[in-house]
Amino acid sequence: MAVAHRIYAEALFDAAKDSGRLKEVHEELSDFAVAIRDTPELRAVLRNPQLESSAKARILRDLAGGDDALFANFLALTAEKGRAGELEEIAKEFDRLIAREERRLTVELTTARELSDAEADAIVKQIEQAAGRSVEATRRVDPGLVGGIVLRVGSLQVDASVRGRLERLRHELVRS
Repeated sequence: MAVAHRIYAEALFDAAKDSGRLKEVHEELSDFAVAIRDTPELRAVLRNPQLESSAKARILRDLAGGDDALFANFLALTAEKGRAGELEEIAKEFDRLIAREERRLTVELTTARELSDAEADAIVKQIEQAAGRSVEATRRVDPGLVGGIVLRVGSLQVDASVRGRLERLRHELVRS
């Protein structure tokens, strides 16, 4: 994540929080990021370095239409500052700020086999108790783990898989 993404996301977050519109602005930004992701033509226009910033700002204002003035102004500002092509990344950073505000922890749980909902819920409950926060988990299956789990929270990874243990053992044997 670039520093600029964090700066823009924090500025929008603070302005939305101050105006009491955090939830609404989050929804608008998320919807807009999805529209950019799902519309290659829009993404190409926003990332086109030959298109003037003022033209991108007009396009974004038109697309924002009747949306909140704060959000429309934010879109125009990103275009004027040459950051319109980075709105998806700014939205991801905004999501991270929302999760922090809600004391919600987003984790990726990777297992060697598909977990039942009850098994996954039990693991999530343990993480919630340890972290003291609510947890939103995405699940992934990687048969190469052999067994155990790998838990990723942001850039932190906890590898309690059989494959991870074997790798650590191999490194220990090589060093000795």
